[in-house]
Amino acid sequence: MSQTEPVAEFNESFSEPGATAPPWTEVAAVLTASEMFWLSTVRRDGRPHVTPLPAIWLDGTLYFCTGSLEQKTANLRSSPGCVLTTGSSDLRSGLDVVVEGTAVRTTDVPRLHELAAIWKSKLDWDYVVTDDGFRDGADRTGLVFGVTPAKILAFGKAPYTQTRYRFPA
Repeated sequence: MSQTEPVAEFNESFSEPGATAPPWTEVAAVLTASEMFWLSTVRRDGRPHVTPLPAIWLDGTLYFCTGSLEQKTANLRSSPGCVLTTGSSDLRSGLDVVVEGTAVRTTDVPRLHELAAIWKSKLDWDYVVTDDGFRDGADRTGLVFGVTPAKILAFGKAPYTQTRYRFPA
């Protein structure tokens, strides 16, 4: 699947005077280069759940892997809406990116092979592809989810900017 270029909506009210929206290529580069993301989901009782995990940006979708018995998996089964964030902990440099969307299980075997190869090359994680996910060296099963963004927020910090990227339907 090829990615459609999003429409940038720059928020001047929350940006430094004279600043402009970062180009989409810069936002996509952060998503591609980042190794760690924070996944935010909602428990059945409405309480938030946040956890760090590695994710892979590929063809306009952000993919992550989690165990079938983990809290985040239970949360996604009851409410698949989620947020993944990445960026820099620096106050005056970098670009923080927030991806909002719906997590969908990825079971397409060719896509799983492609993702396993990227996990290996980028993070040196060895995954064996199964019929519906991954298995690791400790024989644990991993479910793979993909989040295709409904919107992405980008927060620049040199200069300070706030931009929403919307994806045409």
